[in-house]
Amino acid sequence: MANAINWFEIPASNFERAVNFYTQVLGADMHHQEVMGTKMAFFPQGEQTEVGGAVCHGENYTPSDSGSKIYLNGGSDLSDPLSRVESAGGQVVMPKTKISEEIGHMAIFMDTEGNQVAFHSPN
Repeated sequence: MANAINWFEIPASNFERAVNFYTQVLGADMHHQEVMGTKMAFFPQGEQTEVGGAVCHGENYTPSDSGSKIYLNGGSDLSDPLSRVESAGGQVVMPKTKISEEIGHMAIFMDTEGNQVAFHSPN
């Protein structure tokens, strides 16, 4: 596994304001796209960078001081690590779900501490 973190999302209540903030702070343009009903502005990422992220605005994206949603690298198929969540004391919240052919799959789980975390994989 090249990186422990694969993808991250930062919730926004005001999409344009949040994108403007990160554009200014990072000094870089952010590509905008709507994915599965969610407005997203992608953080810059180089060709060799495997970790990426976005500012997100949509249903189920509420800014909070209790943390951002982190997508851990699920390897080539997230079914493998997801299959170990419950036996380790966690709970699967959303089973493996296809996002799109280009983006791959995701699954969400609760860890033993009550944190909502996700996996991402191409398959």
